[in-house]
This record gives sequence, structure tokens and C-alpha cells, in this order.
Amino acid sequence: MAKFNEPAEKYAKPHTMSGKEVKASDLQYTAGAKVMTEMNPSVAGISKGNYKETKTSGIKTRGNGAATKGTMARGPMA
Repeated sequence: MAKFNEPAEKYAKPHTMSGKEVKASDLQYTAGAKVMTEMNPSVAGISKGNYKETKTSGIKTRGNGAATKGTMARGPMA
């Protein structure tokens, strides 16, 4: 039989990572329609389309041999 088989509330009350007590007023709720403007749900390969465009700028690198993809370097080049 399990040694600790009680509800979590018995062992520790809900708290923040700093140890402070959590109150219901501290919790934030965002309405569903507002959340969906930020999400990008997709079903069967069809997306809502609110995603960042692919970065195409960069420097063509050397020594890739027969590579056809991944030949561009992007980001800070020191």
C-alpha cells in the first residue's frame, strides 16, 4: 500500500515559487476568444496562419558538398 496516499492539500498548501500563499484573486483568466488570437491551432495540416515568416536572409556557407538544404548561415557572425 502507498505510504503517501492523501490529497496534496494535506501535505502542502498551494503556494508560489517564493513560498507565498496563493489566493484566487492572484490567478489570471483570459477569455477564450482573446487567447485564440495568439494561438496557432491546426487540424489535418491546415493552420490558422498566424506564425512568424521564415527568415530567408543570411550568408551562403562554403564546404557543404552535395547539401541542398541548410547551406545558409544566419545570426551574428563574430
